[in-house]
Amino acid sequence: MSERPAFRGHIRLYRPDDVDALIDIFRASVRQVARRDYSEEQVLAWAPDAIDRTGWVEQYAGRPAWVAEIEDRPVGFSDLEPDGHLDMMFVHPDHQGRGVASALLAEVESAARHQGIDCLHTEASITARPFFERRGFQLLAPQTISLRGQRFINYRMEKVLGLP
Repeated sequence: MSERPAFRGHIRLYRPDDVDALIDIFRASVRQVARRDYSEEQVLAWAPDAIDRTGWVEQYAGRPAWVAEIEDRPVGFSDLEPDGHLDMMFVHPDHQGRGVASALLAEVESAARHQGIDCLHTEASITARPFFERRGFQLLAPQTISLRGQRFINYRMEKVLGLP
């Protein structure tokens, strides 16, 4: 197996003025990367042109989130809910395969341990499932969800965190 490149940037906490950059990263990632595994209709339902910016502002006001930056430009992000749920992890298509998601996950795992969370769980897309499996997440069950009239398959997964 070839070694992945090390992330050449830094991870910082989310700031409210990041919301537009995060929406852009999310939309680009879904539309360009997830397109390999989902139909055009599914991709557009998942990442529509009109995204509720206010909902994102409120969501990230209430939980820790991290932004990966390269040369002071956001290129990825992730978050962590109090129960150990990793809701979102997205990396801009131009920065895929450069260790960004691995660096974000390491930050999330560190924060979870610090908060006394011993298990992370997520709903991984078809596209993201191999990433999470390579990093120790176990498949719990496939599931079908509905969003804006489209049905999607994703995977409930978890990772029991060891001691730091």
